[in-house]
Amino acid sequence: MRESNMKCALYFAVLALAALASPATSQTATPPVVKTGDRWQFVEYYGIASAEPNRDWVVTSVTPSRIEGTENGGLLALTPELGVLESPRNQNSNPKALSFPLEIGKQWRFTSEWVFKVTGSKGSSIADVEVVGYEKVRVRAGDFDAFKLTSKASIRGISTKNSQIEGEVTSTYWYAPAARTIVKSISRNPYIGVSTVELVRFQLQP
Repeated sequence: MRESNMKCALYFAVLALAALASPATSQTATPPVVKTGDRWQFVEYYGIASAEPNRDWVVTSVTPSRIEGTENGGLLALTPELGVLESPRNQNSNPKALSFPLEIGKQWRFTSEWVFKVTGSKGSSIADVEVVGYEKVRVRAGDFDAFKLTSKASIRGISTKNSQIEGEVTSTYWYAPAARTIVKSISRNPYIGVSTVELVRFQLQP
């Protein structure tokens, strides 16, 4: 009888642990419903942290195939999955930092042609992305439950001085469904160093 009771207790303990674990392991995110008028303000910095936003996104139109808006008053074009097709800083032919639905363990690879408008450099990249977790992240805009993703991209290209560009860019970033955007990213680039982008303020349409 004692052995039977122990087995029952163990059985229910396992069920309890499974119930506690299931919300995180079964967490998924569908594509964000971006709306005209949505606005996000980010800060991008290198080395010394800053809280002053220097990147202001405002959505001006949304179609099934494209999101258009402005970044600091210049042209901004996004895919429905929030990939940056064009901004005042760069162009990308096939940006897929996010691939919905998101769930822990999901992996994908994508290739893209890119132009870095700031210097005129251009080239291509092959990136491998994985959703590695679901956790709380704190940024200037507050605390968010977010999917944590990692990316490794092999880049090749040419600079304006015709010198070859070749290396690996690694990134860790967090997508928060409640904010409809990537709220934080940390990227390591062999040519420009470590850069961090954080959400500072946002305003979403109901």
